[in-house]
Amino acid sequence: MGKFGRQRLRRGVLWAALALLAASTGLARYAAAQGAVRSVHNDWQVRCDTPPGAQGEQCALIQSVTAEDRPNIGLTVIVLKTADKKTRLMRVIAPPGVLLPSGLGLKVDNAEIGRAGFVRCVPNGCVAEVIMDDTLVGRLRAGQTATFIIFQTPEEGIGFPMSLKGFGDGFDKLP
Repeated sequence: MGKFGRQRLRRGVLWAALALLAASTGLARYAAAQGAVRSVHNDWQVRCDTPPGAQGEQCALIQSVTAEDRPNIGLTVIVLKTADKKTRLMRVIAPPGVLLPSGLGLKVDNAEIGRAGFVRCVPNGCVAEVIMDDTLVGRLRAGQTATFIIFQTPEEGIGFPMSLKGFGDGFDKLP
């Protein structure tokens, strides 16, 4: 698949931008506090919180990692379902200073999945958001390791290997 499902991403860019604007407070809260732990699924956690103004609780599957060779640089992956339960989103919060035009790369078990663009920066980092289709969810369920790649310069990519142990079970537990 090209760029995480390039066509879906293009169709969803306006929607994603609006969703991020509406949820920017909640996103900042997830990045900072990430809600209360509801369950643990190997290397993933389901965390829940009620964003300000929301009528109900929002739960997400979350994992945070740091770069192997740079312990001061971290990345957080947040997987959630929209309030209407029809769309599955993956939000990746990259550290400040990321090179925005290069986007976010993803490999699953060394197979190139593609790149996604960053859609917004908040005080604690920049956010790439992808609408997850069944193919991407299937690859994450079946994989052992996802590697997210950010760039600080056009030539310098930093890979963040992330265990996929427990991803499928945690994803199934999302309300």
